Amino acid sequence: MGAANGAANGAANGPADGAGPGRSGGDSRLPVALVGGLHSDARKEAVERLLASVPGSVVLHHDLSTAERGTVVRTVRDASSLLSHGETPLVNDCACCALREDLVPELVRLADDGITRLAIVELWDSVEPRGMAEVIAAHGERLVVSSVLTAVDPALLLPYLGNGDDLSDAGLAAAAADRRTVADTWARQLEYASVLAVTDNPLADDEDRALLAQLHPTAPQVRIEDGAGLAAAAVAGFDIDSAAARQHPACALLPQDADDCGVGTLVWHRDRPFHPERLYRALEDLCCAAARSRGRFWLADRPDTLLAWDAAGGALCVESFGPWLASLPEAAWDTVSPLRRAAAALDWHPEHGDCCQHLVFTSPGLDRDGIEHLLDSCLLTDAEYHAGREAWKQLPPAFDSLLEV
Repeated sequence: MGAANGAANGAANGPADGAGPGRSGGDSRLPVALVGGLHSDARKEAVERLLASVPGSVVLHHDLSTAERGTVVRTVRDASSLLSHGETPLVNDCACCALREDLVPELVRLADDGITRLAIVELWDSVEPRGMAEVIAAHGERLVVSSVLTAVDPALLLPYLGNGDDLSDAGLAAAAADRRTVADTWARQLEYASVLAVTDNPLADDEDRALLAQLHPTAPQVRIEDGAGLAAAAVAGFDIDSAAARQHPACALLPQDADDCGVGTLVWHRDRPFHPERLYRALEDLCCAAARSRGRFWLADRPDTLLAWDAAGGALCVESFGPWLASLPEAAWDTVSPLRRAAAALDWHPEHGDCCQHLVFTSPGLDRDGIEHLLDSCLLTDAEYHAGREAWKQLPPAFDSLLEV
């Protein structure tokens, strides 16, 4: 669903056939390619390769490492020289907020010069691309997001995905209140991208490459060393709505079941709610059972609430994403996106609609049977299930602390 929409809009947003990278046809908007990722060496390599491969390209970068002294340093350069250098103050003690406010005016200035064919935004290490892409897309009369690339060193994929350290401990926090971890930040950077720019690291093995393919199976992979391929990927087109849907638990295009080179992906789908206490007791084992797990789940004591499951680095984030579609009055369905309605239709059950369990676990050495057995043991028993919704709501609310109720 998301891949199909992305391809369609990519063709619309990208350059005309044969025009080459940059502004083309009757479109005067400046193409903007975002290049991000915590694998900084791979990211820098991708940026340099793009500069060398796309004539008229310019790189804009905000260095957030200077935030401790109250500023963010901006540089703009082309393949041969530094074009400009400046500082912008923090906004609300947040370096990322300063980046958002400074980014668009700089891009519009580049759009006005009539010379720049492609603006490459090199995101600082822990900056996630979604927020930046949506800020740029909001100025669609002058700018167009032409691609979002995450640079990957396959040999570092699993170590970063298993790193549960706080970004602040690693010196990578974007604000004083930044509570993200290395693992969950890296997972979102990876899964939001429309293209994965992969470096040739001889230390990477088949297991690393299989893990990358299973974590984001719909994203094309382009070798960073392939300048022409990278340049084409940078202007291939990007669909903001489909990208957001990929990260929304109600309609995420989750990976499919897979098993390759010792790496497995388990898709666990059930149409019965969890017993809150039994699931809560199993959380530690479930969080450590895979390098990455995500999806949506259904708790018996909150039968109308869609809950998101997002785990990496041994830590789990649980969030409420509002009501299941089946819990909304039919008159409200028109306010829900077509992507959400299409995803609900795929899971629709005659008795309880789109309420379901849909969790995906990906990892080397995945214990499929063990995970399935543990998850199944957390579901309501036949007697509990047939007691009905009013009885379910009386079960102990074990997830209140995680959901900050």
